[in-house]
Amino acid sequence: MDITILITFIVYLIGMLIIGIIMYYRTNNLSDYVLGGRSLSPSLAALSAGASDMSGWLLLGLPGAIYVSGFGGAYGGWMAIGLAVGAYLNWQFVAKRLRVYTEVSNNSITIPDFLENRFKDNTHILRVSSALVILLFFTFYTSSGMVAGATLFEASFGLPYHLALWIGALVVVSYTFLGGFLAVVWTDFFQGLLMLFALIVVPIVAINHVGSWDATIQAVGKLNPSALDIMAGFGTFAGGIAIISGAAWGLGYFGQPHILVRFMALRSHKDVPKAKVIGTTWMILGLYGAIFTGFAGIAFISTQDVGVLSDIGIKVIEQGGIQVLDNEETIFIAFSQILFHPVIAGILLAAILSAIMSTIDSQLLVSSSAVAEDFYKAIFRRKASDKELVWVGRIATVVIALIATIIALNPESSVLELVGYAWAGFGAAFGPTILLSLFWKGITRNGALAGIIAGALTVVIWGGFLKGGIFDLYEIVPGFILNLLFTVFVSLLGRPTIEMKTEFDQARAQSK
Repeated sequence: MDITILITFIVYLIGMLIIGIIMYYRTNNLSDYVLGGRSLSPSLAALSAGASDMSGWLLLGLPGAIYVSGFGGAYGGWMAIGLAVGAYLNWQFVAKRLRVYTEVSNNSITIPDFLENRFKDNTHILRVSSALVILLFFTFYTSSGMVAGATLFEASFGLPYHLALWIGALVVVSYTFLGGFLAVVWTDFFQGLLMLFALIVVPIVAINHVGSWDATIQAVGKLNPSALDIMAGFGTFAGGIAIISGAAWGLGYFGQPHILVRFMALRSHKDVPKAKVIGTTWMILGLYGAIFTGFAGIAFISTQDVGVLSDIGIKVIEQGGIQVLDNEETIFIAFSQILFHPVIAGILLAAILSAIMSTIDSQLLVSSSAVAEDFYKAIFRRKASDKELVWVGRIATVVIALIATIIALNPESSVLELVGYAWAGFGAAFGPTILLSLFWKGITRNGALAGIIAGALTVVIWGGFLKGGIFDLYEIVPGFILNLLFTVFVSLLGRPTIEMKTEFDQARAQSK
């Protein structure tokens, strides 16, 4: 490892910690800690939403999946298409209404808080149930980031996996613990810019090194012809399942708490159109940068000298007569080290850490706010001071990060698999519930509760215990559908209160 790369990397980490320290002194109450006082500009909200959304899987998992399967397959081009469409629809339909409704509904500052206020649930059962779902799936989601961080430190600096895991956890917990939401948003803003730079530069240089885009296509076609066909397997049952599963990732956006909270934190619902343009543009460029990185890697790695790759810590194996990476999720790291000057390589590796940190910090923050606001304050200490709640949130951040790190201790863990499980959990548990809460006056408390439970349990059972045939379908699909059905059916058995209807009309009027 070149010392220049290490120095560049360390400078970046110090910069992130400085932001955390600065924002520590701007965090005065729980609203500041979990929502930044609803003060985000369109660019800040859009880039922080994108960065917190696109975790380490954007620079590790997705390029790795494309490196293995090309444009076809469940995690190929269809996944990118589904995510791009889902992100746009989320900005288009959810952002403005959620920003208005959360303020109208007793100035709600978390998703469980909003659901309780929206349905006038004095029993707290809806708040506690949704907070439990958040803690369950965010623990796995955070764990995926810890694995990605350990993979980065291990591949880049030759550190043992477990040591690398604890170092990465320590860095991200430090600035989240100190600065809360404002530290997370501002670090996400700079990390989002860095990620975009990396995902534009790396595929361009890689494809140019192969020769040209046409040369890359020809080389990939010789190595794996099916990698060129985005409709590969469409005529088969398994292929159809794979395509539906890939595109279905877009359904997840409507239920991701760490993304939805960015909408809630906007300074005004009038900022949504501008934020939508910025966020969607960032998303499309980032996704297709990741795809082209993995695609170019198919042609590039197969022609490289094994000795040169080994000298810089990149492990390769022979598979089907073709030289491939031992860990496909290190393709972006390999490009960074092979093709770029050490200073640029250090910046590109920092971009990977940016992707990882920008998601972990958001997940830890939402999880800690669920503990402080939705358990501690709502159930145990309703008169707790703001200072007390902020410290409860900080302690929860450390505990949740510790549990996630323990889950990540298995070095065989896949970044994409962990992300996929958590993404499905949130999309199925909250997606239909949030949409119906914002757009259907007839939804009731019992309907929302039934839908959340049905969606979450479906993902746990389908994704954890059922495999093969139809059960290879991505668990977000049955989870989303069952949530929708249960919510509507149970809601039709009752009726919303007059207060709920009046508040719904008020939020709808203010959203126009």
